[in-house]
Amino acid sequence: MEDAVGLSLEGRNETDGADDEFRDIIRRQLELLGEDPDREGLKRTPHRVATSLAWLTRGYEMDVHQVINGAVFDAEGAANMIMVRDIELYSLCEHHMLPFFGRAHIAYIPNGSIVGLSKVPRIVEVFARRLQVQERLTEQIAKALNDVLKPLGVGVVIEAFHLCMMMRGVEKQNSKTITSALQGSFRSDPRTREEFLTLAYAHRGAL
Repeated sequence: MEDAVGLSLEGRNETDGADDEFRDIIRRQLELLGEDPDREGLKRTPHRVATSLAWLTRGYEMDVHQVINGAVFDAEGAANMIMVRDIELYSLCEHHMLPFFGRAHIAYIPNGSIVGLSKVPRIVEVFARRLQVQERLTEQIAKALNDVLKPLGVGVVIEAFHLCMMMRGVEKQNSKTITSALQGSFRSDPRTREEFLTLAYAHRGAL
């Protein structure tokens, strides 16, 4: 798996010239669509698409522990829920390679350690910037935060719109997909779960 997709286009470009290969593939796609890749508006499209894909899939080269970069601190007695809400996320559906986008709401209860607040959105980026399904993305974020902090509990909710449903297929413009991952006390304690979900959905109508 790592050899096949574990490197972004930028990483592969440094080692085996894959950037040229991707440009050739995109050029051929344009031809198969009935386009002329040599016309003025399309001459640099293969390069632009290859560069764009490198950016959109850069999560393959990112590691959670490198992103955290030691920003784990003593909780100094903090034992109540910590939430970062409305984290914008953008990803690519692995089935059609079309975007899905929305917001993540993430919370945890410290067990002696806390993480720098800016690191929570960065964890989202690590996994969102890959070919994904929303269900797996939600679980990966929860597991990563749990692995880093070993908290008493973790909760993640993602609300997203999928262009594979909006601009093709069923073409339903207002369909929002909601997924959740609950670990530790967020799963075992109904009061903790209720508090988290109440806070996560308090913004309803904003997205």
